[in-house]
Amino acid sequence: MAMLIVGIVLWSAVHLVPALAPGFKQALAARLGARPWKGLFALAIVASLALIIIGWRSTPPHAIYQPPVWGRWAAIGLMVVSIYLFGAAQRPAMIKRVLRHPQLTGLAVWSGAHLLANGDHRSLVLFGGLGIWAIVEMFAINRRDGAWIKSESPPLSRELIALVISLAVFGLLFWAHPWFTGVMLRSG
Repeated sequence: MAMLIVGIVLWSAVHLVPALAPGFKQALAARLGARPWKGLFALAIVASLALIIIGWRSTPPHAIYQPPVWGRWAAIGLMVVSIYLFGAAQRPAMIKRVLRHPQLTGLAVWSGAHLLANGDHRSLVLFGGLGIWAIVEMFAINRRDGAWIKSESPPLSRELIALVISLAVFGLLFWAHPWFTGVMLRSG
């Protein structure tokens, strides 16, 4: 469990530095150089992911709460929303007229979906920790960047294509979930 916690703390700290301490980031990038700074940042992210994965897989789950019976079904619907939001962050999207941070919102939705479907302590640490980080990150970025300038909306046809792609990605992730997480999905 310690590796899981350290991985989440490292992930959060590394990602929060640019939003909470932009002066520190700029000073370190100036001292190291832009490429070494990016390399150090990437190395810290990869290390945090490795710690999270190893920590997750090496921690046997112990129940903390009983998820609601409908939690797994709600999680399925929320995961489609989460995947759509992740994709929307990378392209022009209508949702960007409503949400300033679609990718971080998608991560928070992903987190909530998994907490509806899982009641063990390692899930609470992983999904709760990353969900809290995503929310804190949104506030930190808003404070750093100031006023939000909304983007233009693409045509509805492009949004429908994005939804179909999100459903296809969801299907692939649902199918592959046991191999990349070690957890078999079930509906009840």
